[in-house]
Amino acid sequence: MKDCTIYKTVDIIGKKWSLCILLELYKGEKKQKRFNELKNKLQDVTPKTLSIRLRELEEQGFIVKKIDDSTVPIKSEYSLTEGGEDFIRVIQNIKKWGLKWKYENDECENSNCRLCHL
Repeated sequence: MKDCTIYKTVDIIGKKWSLCILLELYKGEKKQKRFNELKNKLQDVTPKTLSIRLRELEEQGFIVKKIDDSTVPIKSEYSLTEGGEDFIRVIQNIKKWGLKWKYENDECENSNCRLCHL
């Protein structure tokens, strides 16, 4: 099973917080977000877990980290790669499935994930 594409993909995105991190990077007008912005949006995630997940998602090509060392303190920002942007469609399909089969949520059903405030 270790060569199965589904198993490999789930190993990356199936970890707690991974999908939420990708969704938060997608949301809003800003394409890049700093660590503390993500931490504030994902209030229950620990800084250590967030750091680990960001590193894993970067290594897997879902996100890119941009470092600006011309400022003090050094500024790091995260954004989705083209593959990460493409993966948002998978997350939106998960949303559609959840709305159809599991959860009734008019606000969620009638909103664009990029503009979501939930």
